[in-house]
Amino acid sequence: MNAARMFGMTGRFAPSPTGDLHVGNLRTAVVAWLSARSQGERFLVRMEDLDRVQSSTAHEQSQIRDLAIIGLDWDGEVVRQSERFDRYDQAIADLDARGLVYECYCTRREIREEIESSAQAPHGPPGSYPGTCRELREPERAERRAAGREPALRLRSDHRTVTFTDRLVGQVSGVVDDVVLRRNDGVPAYNLAVVVDDAAQGVTEVVRGDDLLSSTPRQIHLQELLGLARPGYVHVPLVVDRSGERLAKRRGRHVTIADLGARGVGVEEIVGWLASSLGLPLDAPNLTLSDLVSRFVADDLPREPCAAPPFVDERA
Repeated sequence: MNAARMFGMTGRFAPSPTGDLHVGNLRTAVVAWLSARSQGERFLVRMEDLDRVQSSTAHEQSQIRDLAIIGLDWDGEVVRQSERFDRYDQAIADLDARGLVYECYCTRREIREEIESSAQAPHGPPGSYPGTCRELREPERAERRAAGREPALRLRSDHRTVTFTDRLVGQVSGVVDDVVLRRNDGVPAYNLAVVVDDAAQGVTEVVRGDDLLSSTPRQIHLQELLGLARPGYVHVPLVVDRSGERLAKRRGRHVTIADLGARGVGVEEIVGWLASSLGLPLDAPNLTLSDLVSRFVADDLPREPCAAPPFVDERA
């Protein structure tokens, strides 16, 4: 039976285990958790560990530990994308059988130079692939293979405009470009994997940072091509530093639970800030995030970027 029919609403948090979670990541996780739990429904955790260089079991364990420390729980075992390649391969084979996949031999540098030198902007969001390899003939592909180039696989899109309604952002439209389906190292690409996994796990609501908003039309297009249900979307404004840039580990040394704990900032203070940043302050002693479930209303979430908490040290 399809997971979406077995259960009602299903939310999820799906970080990449490439480092410790910072307070901005935790804030998004809290929104996803509160949204699911406030509706009495399932909440899942999935590790998007497709980055073979940066992902590690140690990072995964630290992320799981930090989610539990702030009071989040989840249903079932943690799923890892690195263990689900067969699902992604099947989806690519499905698209390929319909003539919707082609080989791309371009490097990132070549794509960037092609975009910069083109008089006409490519279809899709900024940085979209300009279609250099889209119509290569077999002799041209053979020449590139002989030169030792391993191809990525791209979707042969029709550059259609996809419009959807985000619960916080409102109506959003975007042009679908020839997105990568499998990288040239054989690893499935994020946009394909996330679509396949959300459908397989019965996810009905995707809560994530609004830096991923521009990728959503691509994912909706893939859902439609693969005959998968479309979840609802809630793109949460990011936590930003004093300069207005999104908070990240590399931009400051003290943005994770471990960093902050070493400076004497307790978990209670971090959880208190997470709650108040969402307009749901823990306004009585000994309250936890679980106490906020009945007070959570997704439509009341802040729609502007969130300033980093005062206890974050942003010095390099």
